[in-house]
Amino acid sequence: MGEATARTLEGRTAAPSPTVERGDAPPAEHRFLRRLRSPRHPRLWFEVLLIAVSYWTYSLVRNAVPEQRAAALRNADWIWQAEQTLHIAVEHTVNRAVNSVTWLIVGMNYYYATLHFLLTIGVLVWLYRWHPGRYAAARLALFATTGVALLGYYLYPLAPPRLMENIGFVDTVVVHHTWGSMASGNLADVSNQYAAMPSMHIGWSTWCGLTIAMLTRAVWARVLAVLYPVVTLVVIVSTANHFWLDAVGGVLCLVFGFALSYAWYRAFPFRLARHVAVRGA
Repeated sequence: MGEATARTLEGRTAAPSPTVERGDAPPAEHRFLRRLRSPRHPRLWFEVLLIAVSYWTYSLVRNAVPEQRAAALRNADWIWQAEQTLHIAVEHTVNRAVNSVTWLIVGMNYYYATLHFLLTIGVLVWLYRWHPGRYAAARLALFATTGVALLGYYLYPLAPPRLMENIGFVDTVVVHHTWGSMASGNLADVSNQYAAMPSMHIGWSTWCGLTIAMLTRAVWARVLAVLYPVVTLVVIVSTANHFWLDAVGGVLCLVFGFALSYAWYRAFPFRLARHVAVRGA
């Protein structure tokens, strides 16, 4: 075949469009990868199934990690000593002080047990309904955060402060007989009590806070979004379920989650279009 040319109305020749030549078309695998990495409108049945299966898998894997009590307590002692060296080891003081206010600590017990799950699902629903073009990228960040946390539970068993010996932390769920943490009270036998690092209460709450703060215009909603992970930090320390450094681990997991989402979609969720473009339009 000779070189193709196109005759214009004025009689001049013009080079053909690059898309005419078969050799210039992107390979099929590149087109497939591009489609995978392009935001698409989420499907409700798939998302409900994915979230349900993912949470079940997360709970199963987290609770299946061997409860290495001796190693978990050694790691807790190391964390506690490290925080004392850094002069941030105030968890014991906070735990004892808040525990003295019954209505406050009982409220925190219920907060710890429920809100991280309910609000995270609520933000996913909000994204699905009002920001479908950003939903997949935000969901990937959340799922990647949770996935890498599971690796932390396996590689670094850590006892929460309330299980440390001879320190004097108060297990607030046990003392106040509230339905709280899965790792306290009557539910302790069905949950891995030594999966404190990293804190997914912080990972998930910070994900919620960032997502809402970056995507909403209402000032009051942004303020609440920023306060949510801060209050969650106070709660996890007051109830003696985590150290400050567990929260740092949760934030690092979230950084990984957003980095993976950025690498895949080539943009952070809040930089993507709010709605998915109609193909072929």
